[in-house]
Amino acid sequence: QVQLVESGGGSVQTGGSLRLSCAASGYTSIINCMGWFRQAPGKEREAVAAIYSATHNTDYADAMQSRFTIFRDAAKNTVYLLLDSVKPEDTAMYYCAAARGLCPVTSLRAASYFNDWGQGTQVTVST
Repeated sequence: QVQLVESGGGSVQTGGSLRLSCAASGYTSIINCMGWFRQAPGKEREAVAAIYSATHNTDYADAMQSRFTIFRDAAKNTVYLLLDSVKPEDTAMYYCAAARGLCPVTSLRAASYFNDWGQGTQVTVST
């Protein structure tokens, strides 16, 4: 089992920045990649980005790469998501997830590739 705990969410003004963290614990050696998803009220969950544990290769969903950056600190088993130039439409619950295999975030079924999920951290962008 893998446990994931997100942190770093909060309120931020339009144009600001925010860094989300996801700390993994438990049987972390089985994690092949970790990713971030988000879900806004009344909308479906959507993939944001993923990063592979061994190579640090990253993958972004369409339209996410321009303002979001995913990176990891292997020593801390922690993955980060940096949100830059945030907009009100970025308001959502952001979830961290871990996959034991591939994790193609550009897939329409991206979420189905992930095995473990965190509880989420809320990001609210105000005008």
